[in-house]
Amino acid sequence: MNGNVNLIVILGPTASGKTALAARLARDLGSEVISADSRQVYRGMDIGTGKDLDEYIVEGTSVSYHLIDIVDPSYEFNVFEYQKRFYRTFNDIRGRGVIPILTGGTGLYLESVISGYRMAEVPRNDALRKRLEHDGMESLRERLMAGNPELHNTTDLNDRKRLVRAIEIAEYTLAHGTGDDEDRPVISPFVAGVRWERAVLLQRITSRLRERLDGGMIDEVRTLHESGVPWEKLDFFGLEYRYVGLYLQGSLDYDTMFRTLNAKINQYSKRQMTWFRRMEKKGTAIHWIDGNDYQSLHDLVRANCAGL
Repeated sequence: MNGNVNLIVILGPTASGKTALAARLARDLGSEVISADSRQVYRGMDIGTGKDLDEYIVEGTSVSYHLIDIVDPSYEFNVFEYQKRFYRTFNDIRGRGVIPILTGGTGLYLESVISGYRMAEVPRNDALRKRLEHDGMESLRERLMAGNPELHNTTDLNDRKRLVRAIEIAEYTLAHGTGDDEDRPVISPFVAGVRWERAVLLQRITSRLRERLDGGMIDEVRTLHESGVPWEKLDFFGLEYRYVGLYLQGSLDYDTMFRTLNAKINQYSKRQMTWFRRMEKKGTAIHWIDGNDYQSLHDLVRANCAGL
């Protein structure tokens, strides 16, 4: 039993049911939930991001949640800002004598908190961007890895805009340091993970996708575009918005859109599990539960977190 735990983390791939488990645990412990989802921060993006806010009402009791619906889609949100907002929220909850529950599937956001990434608030460098304009992807990757061999987010290596931004951050940090806030909290987490057999998880992904499409996800994407969010921005917001956007633009028929999106979400869930396994290799102890076994989760938390 660890009496120093000040954060409970429940992570897992998409469609694993982690939010419902976190909300139920928060109800039973008198806790509050902090989201670790890179898209649920955006207002008006509800169905496609899987906010499922009804899951925060557990047997008639409302559970407080944080870092959901905090910015508009036009806002450029990032892991640095997430970490800052998390620390602010964490300190507020802990100041009330409560151990918060962090839950989500965005590995970068989770790891920024669990591992305490040291990051700087880096301004845009137009001169650097101009110099990199004609460099090939391989050249950019080499430059980034040379300046940041312990790169946290390897997805930066596959997208040109993110790659350039990563170089911008790495070179600024090398020159100026992180400017870390000395008052940042010390995080002592207990981490639980939700896993399913691959075939079962795929069934859950397919079922949830059908429910979201039947529940108005296409209208949500159409409304976002009509409100001024360009197709290119919707593409950036992830798979659901990308492929429903292609359907609305007439580039895909409905059946092709569904099959492709379903396969892509399944692939994404595999990448999430790869990220979590990498976290374990780097020293994060993840206590896995199978499926939606709430009793096992509850018992693990009780056994490992003193004072609950």
